[in-house]
Amino acid sequence: MTQARKDIVNLGATPYYHVISRCVRRAYLCGLDELTKKDFNHRKQWLVDKIFQLSTIFCIDICAYAIMSNHYHLVLHIDRNRAQNLSDRDVAIRWMRLFRGHSLVRDWLNTPVNQLEPDSFVAEVIKEWRKRLYDLGWYMQCLNQYIAIRANQEDECTGRFWEGRYKSQALLDEAALLTCMTYVDLNPIRAGISTTPENSDFTSIQRRIKALARNTRFVEDNVIDSEVAHRQQPNELSPFANYRTSSKEQKGLPFNLLDYIELVDWSACSKRDDKTGEIPKHIQPIFMRFQIDENYWQQLIHKFNYHFRLAAGSSDRLRKWALLTGRKWCKKHGGSNLYKH
Repeated sequence: MTQARKDIVNLGATPYYHVISRCVRRAYLCGLDELTKKDFNHRKQWLVDKIFQLSTIFCIDICAYAIMSNHYHLVLHIDRNRAQNLSDRDVAIRWMRLFRGHSLVRDWLNTPVNQLEPDSFVAEVIKEWRKRLYDLGWYMQCLNQYIAIRANQEDECTGRFWEGRYKSQALLDEAALLTCMTYVDLNPIRAGISTTPENSDFTSIQRRIKALARNTRFVEDNVIDSEVAHRQQPNELSPFANYRTSSKEQKGLPFNLLDYIELVDWSACSKRDDKTGEIPKHIQPIFMRFQIDENYWQQLIHKFNYHFRLAAGSSDRLRKWALLTGRKWCKKHGGSNLYKH
């Protein structure tokens, strides 16, 4: 039975979510259609542009993305605290960048900034808009509806573009977040479209690598200083915290940028050679820190969605998530192998 999204997305359990949307009948509506020979690859850039535009409006950060020919993946961080700390004016201005909004709110915005507080009706409207700014459903609606309308206009047709509502997975701990981000960034390599992360178009890993490569004056003998790398991150993506040198009070993804790039690159090479091989010494600390069982790493980044369904994490975290979302258990297939025993 289909479940309401509000019963799956629980910010009390985690702010991190992996979402997937597929084209109707999984047709290549964002790639090269082998049947008609029409090339729709330009729509991938539509998706990237809209994702980044929405991230400046919603309080939802982009951790990872991969735009494929018939579907796309996003790893998102929902920042409820940021939305709650916005002023009423900021909330109204943000929301009305997407929608026309209520005329009374527009009138209130035109008053001098410190002269008039919103009346009860306007305050209630803004209160609802504030909730929407960290609502995953509203974010995905704004993204998918925009792409569907624009593609249908281009094709001069009507009807569904996406096969249905998006699918989501709750990422309940750092190990699940790291594994899922790697899985998403390796999508083109896994599909045989690309051979290396830096050549994987329309992915977050390529964007991060390009941002780092633009500052070649900091690179000597292929060694990049961790502090320098931390400063050379794309503004459109959720930044990595420099956990090699700073405290856990630092905001951002709970990993080090260079560690993550090395992990993705090694995982891509292992996948390409169809063997895991010995884990390099510079990669081993990542697995040790998050208690990840390296023997199952390739299985997980190859079929993450198979091992975890609605949520991913340790057995304890899955049980707590099931309790918070009103379930007796959380179905998984061998997902506990992510962690060392």
